[in-house]
Formats: sequence, C-alpha cells, structure tokens
Amino acid sequence: MVIVFDKIGSTAKPIELSSKGVTLEGTLQKSGYHQVTLDARLNGCFDLDCDRCGDTYTYDMDTKLRLKLSDLVSEDKDDLDIIEFLDGKIDLLYILESEITSIESSYHYCDKCDGNDEEFEIEY
Repeated sequence: MVIVFDKIGSTAKPIELSSKGVTLEGTLQKSGYHQVTLDARLNGCFDLDCDRCGDTYTYDMDTKLRLKLSDLVSEDKDDLDIIEFLDGKIDLLYILESEITSIESSYHYCDKCDGNDEEFEIEY
C-alpha cells in the first residue's frame, strides 16, 4: 500500500494492511510540514526457528508502533524512529515487512530453550 505524502492531512487517516500473518492497523496524521506520524499496532503470528535447538515455533506478536515519516532528509541524528521517503510516497508494506524482518533477524529461543543454561549439543 503506497500513499502519496501530500495526500495526508492533519486529520488522522485510518490504515490497515497485512503481510506474512501480521496486521498493521492504525492511523497516519500530518505532524509537520514535511512530517507524518504513523501510530499503529502490529498483531499476528508467524513461524520462527529457535537459535539454540533449531525447532520451529509460532511467535505471537502484539506490539505498538509509532514512527515519524518524512519526505526530506532528516538532520536529527538522535531520533532513530524516522523513516525517510524521499520520493514523496509512503510505502506502508515496506514498513510492515521491515518490522517483521527485524524480528526474524534477531535471536529467538523456543519455550524449552528460553532460560536454559545447560550445555547443548546435537549430533546429526
């Protein structure tokens, strides 16, 4: 879902889209001349592999997402919650899939391995 930056006004615009079993639902609202605020919630589940034993398990996601979106290069190096869309179009699917990829690329342990400190070795 792509939305033209200039089409977003000061009244909150509801948005909803899904990808890979996760739904992004929230609002887009202009918060400055070159800035839009995305205030949303990520809900859903998808499969992850345990980084300790390799078993696949279902990860349930329910998290709040608040981002600033800009159509200019940001000079604020302290705020890491800004995404720049320099072509003037906000790609919400890109944001959703980036959040999912971010979770997939970090370390995860299944319930049986979480908090287990004993040595672990599997022979194949």
